Amino acid sequence: MAVGKSASKRGFASMSPEKQREIASKGGQSVPASKRSFSQNRELASEAGRKGGQSSTVQRPAETA
Repeated sequence: MAVGKSASKRGFASMSPEKQREIASKGGQSVPASKRSFSQNRELASEAGRKGGQSSTVQRPAETA
């Protein structure tokens, strides 16, 4: 940031800390527990994690110079 200039607070940053906490706490409550499939089924969560790990470690062909 340039010296001597102040950034105006906008959006979330302009709210009081209490209001920020109130809004942030709603993030974990947005989906009912019955709809959170991973919290209900450990095997499903484990399988999804395994699939993600496999797709991120796929071997790509080496570059040729």
